[in-house]
Amino acid sequence: MVPDGLWEIARPLIPEQRRRPPGGGTQDTADETVFAAIVHVLVSGCVWRSLTPCFEVSKSTVHRRFPIWSRAGVLGRLHEAVLHRLDDAGLLGVSGVVLDTVHVRAKKGGEHTGSSPVDRGKPGSTMHVLSDANGLPVLVGVSAGNVHGSEGLKPMVEGHRTRHAPHRGRHFKPRRLHADKAYDRAELRRWLRGKRIGVRIARKGIEPGERLGRRRRVVERTMSWLSGYRRLSPRYERDPRNYPGFPGLAAALCCCKRLVRLTT
Repeated sequence: MVPDGLWEIARPLIPEQRRRPPGGGTQDTADETVFAAIVHVLVSGCVWRSLTPCFEVSKSTVHRRFPIWSRAGVLGRLHEAVLHRLDDAGLLGVSGVVLDTVHVRAKKGGEHTGSSPVDRGKPGSTMHVLSDANGLPVLVGVSAGNVHGSEGLKPMVEGHRTRHAPHRGRHFKPRRLHADKAYDRAELRRWLRGKRIGVRIARKGIEPGERLGRRRRVVERTMSWLSGYRRLSPRYERDPRNYPGFPGLAAALCCCKRLVRLTT
């Protein structure tokens, strides 16, 4: 389940484990084994206690290290590192980006959840996805299910600009942003123009939603890729510091698979 070369990118990002005192339990487990087990949980959607024994790793060890890595931003930085590899290979097209959302049901509730208007008021979260022109997820965010999708436009664009700032050696400023009618707000259009980003948002009552055409199909394919990782939906993690680790890892896997396929 772990694409070729992904662990080599992830290894330097993993924080060093604290040494246990003598006689303090079982022997430390290799980070590579734990990483593979976390990928298995993401792909299969199984709960931690149902982790298959073929990994030869304690379920509690995997469950303990995942929140540590997630809160440390390891999985988000892994996604960023894979994007940089794609950019070096000339496979990243961020001149025109596409923004969309998808609802994620949250069966156990928790922070950053709310009554979703698209799921009969059941608790859930909204996943915001910003993809490049080829459908690769370049940024993934999470908000409460009762927050309108348009509220995520500014944080997603600012997060994209901050994450790939020029002082970090990259500059991925989009020239155009494509979105559907849900983002048709005069305030957002003025804000994007102030950032010198072209606005490609369908107007309510004027332009049909199909005007997005190829761009719309691209981001819907991205959503389909992410939905294939069963641990993303439904959401089980109550702590908002833990759940974003799974979308970040799923985005890294999508990008790494594209990198492997197009460079081998």
